[in-house]
Amino acid sequence: MCLAVPGRVESVHEDRGLRMGRVNFGGVVKEVCLACLPDLAVGDYALVHVGFAISRIDEATARETLRSLEEIGAIDP
Repeated sequence: MCLAVPGRVESVHEDRGLRMGRVNFGGVVKEVCLACLPDLAVGDYALVHVGFAISRIDEATARETLRSLEEIGAIDP
């Protein structure tokens, strides 16, 4: 089973020809590849799987998903 976690894009930059970004996952910020979603911008939410943003989602869905993951103990609040 695979798990994609929602996060909010805080910044976008290029690294060695790849579109990258810093994404906030409820307080934990990670470097994520944004190449699959070229229109993703600062402030947008995305589902991230193994360091790759794979789908844009709305803020309400992102917050609901994070809340559900916290409830089952999959992530720390």
